[in-house]
Amino acid sequence: MNKRTKVWAGVGAGVVVLGVVAVAVGPGLYADWANSNAEAAPTLEASATGGPVAATDGTWTVADGSFAGYRVEEVLRGEDVTVTGRTEDVTGSVTVEGGSLTAAEIEVDMASIATDEPPRDNYFRDQAVQVGTFPTATFTLTEPVELGDGVTSAQLTGDLTIRDVTQEVTVDAQVAGSGDAVQVVGSVPVTFADFGVQAPSLGFVTVEDTGAVEFDLRLTAS
Repeated sequence: MNKRTKVWAGVGAGVVVLGVVAVAVGPGLYADWANSNAEAAPTLEASATGGPVAATDGTWTVADGSFAGYRVEEVLRGEDVTVTGRTEDVTGSVTVEGGSLTAAEIEVDMASIATDEPPRDNYFRDQAVQVGTFPTATFTLTEPVELGDGVTSAQLTGDLTIRDVTQEVTVDAQVAGSGDAVQVVGSVPVTFADFGVQAPSLGFVTVEDTGAVEFDLRLTAS
């Protein structure tokens, strides 16, 4: 059996396991359990809300506590299931000049994104994203954003690259500061086909054609 056939066999077996579990416990109960394990959408911490944005000119680096990932909707035997994948393996930096965010380059290790189900993660890594060939995703800011005092709602325009496919996106984000740290949270809707990703459909489970990339960045002055 060649390597490609082994990969497909492993992925197929893993996904079938999910279907068998759902049948055994009942689609409704499985959906309730899966939905309870979905991560909440990123939000600003209470300690950051209302604080002045620390828009000191210079370079700000992604620090510990940051994460990025995705949110998708599945339909499993007629039941809606929300799935979130997360990784803290996020690196990058942003540049502030004259009180404006003028540059940003963020990189995410796609192989480390994980959900509550290893078989789903195997499919995501091996087939959907093919991390062996495309190990990272990046976001590059292309238009400057002015930073104000307190919580700032901002639209970040930039290039999102997944599987070496680059698309211009607009990210709905919130920015707030507390002391010498800045938190940036947000999400951007994505259509998988735009990045060459085919959403799987295996009869008992289908994945919506669209989803969202989510992030929570903690920035510290370099």
